[in-house]
Parts: sequence; structure tokens; C-alpha cells
Amino acid sequence: MIRDPALHPNHPFVEFPFADTNQTIARRFEQQARRYPERLALKAGRRTLSYTELNDAADQVACVLAGDADRETRMAAVLCEAGVAMIVAILGALKAGKAFVPLNPRMPKPTLQEILASLDRCLVLTDGRNIALARKITGAVNRVLNVEHLDSTRAWENPALTLSPDALAYIKFTSGSTGAPKGVMWNHRSELFGIRSKTNALHIATTDRISLLRANNVGAARDMFLALLNGAALIVLDLSQGGLASLGDWLREEEVSVFTCVATVFRQALSGAGKTRTFPAVRLIHIGGEPIFKSDVELYRRHFSEDCLFVSRYSISETQAVSYFFMSKRSRIEEDRVPVGYPLEGNEVAIVDGQGDLLGAREIGEIAVRSPYLALGYWQEPELTRAKFLEDRAGAKTRTYLTGDLGYQLPDGCLVHVGRKDFQTKVKGHRVEVSAIEAALNQIPSIKQAVVVAQPDDAKGSRLIAYVVAKNSAAKIPLLRTQLRSKLPAYMIPDSFVLRRRLPLNAAGKVDRSALPVPKRNQRGGARALVEPRNSVERALALIWRDGLKIDAIGIDDNITRLGGDSLVEAQLVTKIAGLFPLTERLTNLFRTPTVAALARFIIDHETQPGQAEKIAAIFLQVEVMSDAEVLRAVENDGDPIGDG
Repeated sequence: MIRDPALHPNHPFVEFPFADTNQTIARRFEQQARRYPERLALKAGRRTLSYTELNDAADQVACVLAGDADRETRMAAVLCEAGVAMIVAILGALKAGKAFVPLNPRMPKPTLQEILASLDRCLVLTDGRNIALARKITGAVNRVLNVEHLDSTRAWENPALTLSPDALAYIKFTSGSTGAPKGVMWNHRSELFGIRSKTNALHIATTDRISLLRANNVGAARDMFLALLNGAALIVLDLSQGGLASLGDWLREEEVSVFTCVATVFRQALSGAGKTRTFPAVRLIHIGGEPIFKSDVELYRRHFSEDCLFVSRYSISETQAVSYFFMSKRSRIEEDRVPVGYPLEGNEVAIVDGQGDLLGAREIGEIAVRSPYLALGYWQEPELTRAKFLEDRAGAKTRTYLTGDLGYQLPDGCLVHVGRKDFQTKVKGHRVEVSAIEAALNQIPSIKQAVVVAQPDDAKGSRLIAYVVAKNSAAKIPLLRTQLRSKLPAYMIPDSFVLRRRLPLNAAGKVDRSALPVPKRNQRGGARALVEPRNSVERALALIWRDGLKIDAIGIDDNITRLGGDSLVEAQLVTKIAGLFPLTERLTNLFRTPTVAALARFIIDHETQPGQAEKIAAIFLQVEVMSDAEVLRAVENDGDPIGDG
């Protein structure tokens, strides 16, 4: 499957000692602030903070939280965009001895309210963009603090608190099998051990510039800790503002050295980068969250330097990073699926069958992780904790977590992740349970019955298909998408909807998911008549949209959102279109031009030369219908796709 597996970074760094796990996260950060006071700690947009400045800002929040009004509050929910305010809020909460609970502002309001209600007394830390939302979702017992509006002229001191490394550090909430939020609890010791393992495996140094590309979640916090607990610089890009189309420029301009992201972001950002675009400053690509494919490694080979290493990883919410697999330009991958590697220090990996018995090499079973550094368990769910976290023999410090993931080990112990054991899947780096989507669909009045199936998809990790039996003619696909957006995050909206009179059943009377037909393309849906393209530019754009959205036909007045286009698809389309048509004004998103007709007008209005867009579109359409041999002959004929005849 793989050749040349024994690779490791040789970048000089300061080892993270085991002794430093016997403290709190805040103390480790403060050590870095004292060692590197003037070194860059954080850059987000145009704003930069040194370690001293970041430590002082966090002290402001900590002093407020440690005051009399909040002394009895155990936890602080962080409802911020991924940026300076989020990082200051998390560090401030930890300095004050509080456990933090990261909340993504784009989660549905009922979910946010349910999480806050489960936390009892909780302070909500927020920023200026989300202060109104914070006030709407907080109950009477919760107080809201805008961390961007503290008194910066006052001298704040670091709170002198003593806290055990075994104290609760944070709770990460995910959707459960019924759609209800499920909180995964972590203490300081285990989190620091996980950061130590990554630091020493990846050779994180003070000279590194580490990317943070995630929304406000624990993945973002761990990227943040990887930088700030090692004296490195954390470089933040808000993808919701700049979009994936700008990620390549950002990587080069900011000279990011450790590019850490989920697989979908990696492949979408580079798929439109052009064959010659390179990123010489990147020494390490740290990628995970979804299965990694051979095509991802080819993107790495094409765009990164000879000294850069590509790292696939396996980790889930209930574990730290379990395993790493390092690849260089010389590594030969002989199968489509890339391994997730060998266990890091402190982890043992086993493959077990349904009875818990060990399986041999290349036998597929459930991945089980044994470690002293697992999550504490699930917030307020002791029975689920006992079922998933298995205690070892009496007196042992280790426990075993049954991941629900399927995989197998190669003869040398290398782990290969196959997929989910149940109906859980990964979409764009997010763990999704399809039963939560089904529950939301079945709450819509016009739906009689609905099931959701996840199909493998190279671009997104999984493609979600909803099969719907309608009660009446009111169940229109565009309306279903709109109704779901009020209940679910964008990444949980199905890519395709299939309307059926009935669902197939198996012998047990349950829905036979294997008998459901897989649609080759999305259904266009809706009552709007299809308006055909009127010129070459509109025809070229319709073709690009059709391929990107996987829809058989596109009308020039069809809105991209109603067709099911999400932010990743939009960014991919923008990258391709902007690369095809030279424009006097940069195309960054499709917000102002959500239809083919509107986008064609924008392109023609901003073409660099009169008539240029029509000529380019005509050539593009001609090349699209040519065979590979015809394209090759055209290239040999000085790039003229038309030729002499």
C-alpha cells in the first residue's frame, strides 16, 4: 500500500517535557509569555498581538471572571467568531479557573439554548458581532460579557489561582444519535498531554507560523494551543469572510509554515490553484477530520516544496490525536485510501469484532483506543460514558474507548480508517449523525417519512442524500432546504433530495437503505421554468455550475442557494470562473451574482477588453467537447483548439 513509511520531521525545536503536563493550560501559556514577551503570538487580519499583549488581554477577562459576581460560576461559554476575541476569551476563562465551552454562532438557536440550559450557571463570553445573539439565547441565570468592551486603560493583574491539572478544562458539544447535543469533557492534564504529543511529533518550534482556519470549536482551540503553548505564531483566517478563493494568496502572504486544516478545505483550496502555484514557506501539512485520498497527496506533490511533509492523522472528539502518518514527495501510495498511521505516545490501538475480540492484520473491525489520556466522559450522561469508555483492570490508569469507526491494521501496525460503524459520517470535517437530519426532516409538516443516507464523496468526505415521502404537494425541494436551514447547520443540509411514493422495506419491516437508488445528479426541483442560456458566456457558466453542483440542467435565473450550493461549492466555482475570465474587478463570491444571468452580466461589464469574455467562453465550450487526443493535438498546434481547418 505504501512505500517509505518511516518518516519524521527534522525541524529544530524545543521538546515539550512530560513534566509540563502536570499543570494547567493557562500556566503553560504564561510560561511562553514570559519567555517570548515580544514575539508575535497572534495575527488575525490586520491585527497583531505579541505574547505580552495577548497575556494582558486575557488577564482582563480573567480578572472579571474571578470577581465576586462570577466566583461561583464554573464554566464560561465562548460565543465568538474565530479570531482575537475567541482566543482572548478562552485564555481568560482558563486563567480564571473556569472550564470553557466553545459555541459556534452559526449553530441553530434552539441547539445553543439547549446547551446553555444544560450548563446551569454559566457566563457567556462573546464579541461585538454576536452580542445580540448572546442576549437572545441566554437564560435568566446566565450573564453576558462582551470581551471587546473591557476597560483597556486599567491595569489588570494575573489572577493568583491554584487549580489541579485534573480539573475540567472544557466541554465540546456535538450532536448525539437523537440530534440532542452531547458534551465531551476534557481535563487540563489530558489536553496538555495531547498537545505535547503533537508538538514532539511535528517538531513545533517558536519560529513556526501555524494556521487557524476553523470555526469556533474545539478543533480551533487545539490549533490555537499547538501554537500558543509553544511560543509559535498563530495566524488566523476567517473563511466565512475571505472565502476559500483567497486561501492560496493568504498562505503565501502570511508565510504559514504549518498548514493545519480538514481535508475538504485542503482539496478545495488547491483544486483551483493552477498547476504552477507553489507555497514554499509551508514545511508541514497537518491534515485530518476526514478520510485522505491518493488525489490529496497528488495535490501536495504538485504545490509544495521538496522539504515539506504531508501528515494524515486519526483523532476524534473523545481522544487526542491517536496516530500520524508522515509522507514525503518520495512516498509511493499504491491504493486510493491513505493510511492514518502509527499510534502516538500514550495510545494503543486495537481492531475488535462485535464481541470485543481482537482481529488480525487486514481484518476490518471497530477501532478501539486504549490510553490514560482519553476524555473524562460525556457531560451529565453517566450511562453513555460507562458504555463507551471501558474501565481496565482494577487500579489501572488506562481506559479503552470504542470509537464506532471501522478500520484495519497492516502487518506492521499501521492503521487504515475505513469509515463509520453506524450511520455517523464526516462532512467537511464535521461529524454528522444522519438520524439528527432525519429527525429534523420528519418534523416538517409536509413530510410523511424521511431517511438520509451518506455516500462517499472525494470532495466533501460524504454526500448526504435525503429520501422523502411527502404528505402532500407542498413538499417542494427548495422549500425543504429553506425549512431545514432553520433547524440544522449548513453542512448537515442534504446535497440531494429524492421524492418517493414509498420507501423499500426489508424482512424485518425496517427501511432497506441498501435498496434505495443513488441519484447520479441532484434534482433541480422547484416550479420555476428553466430559462436556457442566450450567449456563450451564459452557456459556459451554466456548464461550470452544472458540473460543480452536479445538476443535469441549469437555468440562467436559477439561484445557486436554492440549487443546494454551499460555501465550499461556491468557493470552488468562484476559483474556476475567476481563473477563466480576466476581470477588472475581483470576483470573490456569488453573493451579488447568485444566478448565471447576473454573473454573466458582471463578467461582461468587467472584462478587461471588449468582447474578450465571449471569445474565451466560446473557446472554453469548444474545448469541453473535445476528446483528450484532440486537446493534445491542439496544444501541440501552438495552443489553438480550433486548428487550421
